[in-house]
Amino acid sequence: MSKFSYEVIKTEVNTGARLGKLHTPHGTIDTPVFMPVGTRATVKAMTPRELEEVGARIILGNTYHLYLRPGHELIKEAGGLHSFMAWPGAILTDSGGFQVFSLGDLRKITEEGVEFRSHIDGSKHFFTPEKVMEIEMALGADIAMAFDECPPHTVSYDYAKEAMERTTRWAQRCLLAHDKEEQALFGIVQGGMYKDLREISAKDLVSLDFPGYAIGGLSVGEPKPLMYDMLEATVPFLPFHKPRYLMGVGSPDCLLEGVLRGIDMFDCVLPTRIARNGTVFTGQGKIVIRNALYKNDHSPLDAECGCYACRNFTKAYIRHLFNVDEILGLRLTTIHNLHFLLELMQKIREAISNDDLLSFREEFYSKYNGNCYKNEV
Repeated sequence: MSKFSYEVIKTEVNTGARLGKLHTPHGTIDTPVFMPVGTRATVKAMTPRELEEVGARIILGNTYHLYLRPGHELIKEAGGLHSFMAWPGAILTDSGGFQVFSLGDLRKITEEGVEFRSHIDGSKHFFTPEKVMEIEMALGADIAMAFDECPPHTVSYDYAKEAMERTTRWAQRCLLAHDKEEQALFGIVQGGMYKDLREISAKDLVSLDFPGYAIGGLSVGEPKPLMYDMLEATVPFLPFHKPRYLMGVGSPDCLLEGVLRGIDMFDCVLPTRIARNGTVFTGQGKIVIRNALYKNDHSPLDAECGCYACRNFTKAYIRHLFNVDEILGLRLTTIHNLHFLLELMQKIREAISNDDLLSFREEFYSKYNGNCYKNEV
């Protein structure tokens, strides 16, 4: 019997926001939830203990990268990803589809699968739905994603339709090949920037009865209002009592807007990537700690934040660390950014519980970067 289930605890009055609990073999996760990305079996600059301390309960691993290095058989030999990376919480592995399709001229798509060349050494590989399921089952995550085709947001209607239909056929093959009972397999809705294709994709995948559904092919360069339109066109066709996962989204405004449209799960490399470049989230918007403005600033990154970095260090000190290329600097900004987003999700859950999410959004945007959800496109 599967150890995976999802329950909706509450749906907020006047919005599509939900509170839920995601039950996995490695713990129960309160939703809506943001999931830090651990591409190569590590969330960059963070130890597993630090991830727990900032509030992470589920993280991601990347099928494409782990297949290339160190290899899924080695990870299986080590007892699976949880054992290999000493992470006690839940793990989700993506299918590698986005990475493969982003290779451009290095890959060739057929009905059978995708032939691609490694970005590392140029070696030739072939991903089929069956091969991807073999890899993900060997990795042993709590949640695995079906293999999908993720086209650019600029593609024509005909191309988007062809990719969407292929994604559905591949989803069927993934279901047939997947037999790891303790691992949940999610389907991925595609359809480009076309509402009718999104609806068709959602309905077709729902008929296959996956335990959860992701919305893919968004946050790939399109304007944010268009992404929100696609969400509004898709979510109504997804099952109420199954989790909904918006892939690749991690800015504070998009998390808020996604939750308001009924999304339960999010992931993105954004908070860790920008942290390593010296950019941090604050309640007033993003700041770049390398800037000379902070040379003599002895206040924390965010006066309202209670993370380890903000409790102990100042902007001036962290700026100094970046300027002299000390690794502690990017570790502190990474800790802060992940704490900021995970605490934001906690506040969002509290607001839903109190039927107060719209007021929370208004208050958040009054401080954060001048109503960016209206102005940023």
